[in-house]
Amino acid sequence: MIFPFVWRILPGPVVVKVLLLLVLLAAVVYALFTWVFPWIAADILPPPDGTVDVTPTPTR
Repeated sequence: MIFPFVWRILPGPVVVKVLLLLVLLAAVVYALFTWVFPWIAADILPPPDGTVDVTPTPTR
């Protein structure tokens, strides 16, 4: 598994390892939301249908 490997290679006592893991997790989530998910939405998913009504509004 990857978690025991990461836990072994992180330096410091348990408190430092937990803080480093939280920073690493935040970096992965940031990277996913910044680059991976928009790429998937733009290249794989179909474009959304428009919901704006194009009929003209009556003028008085």
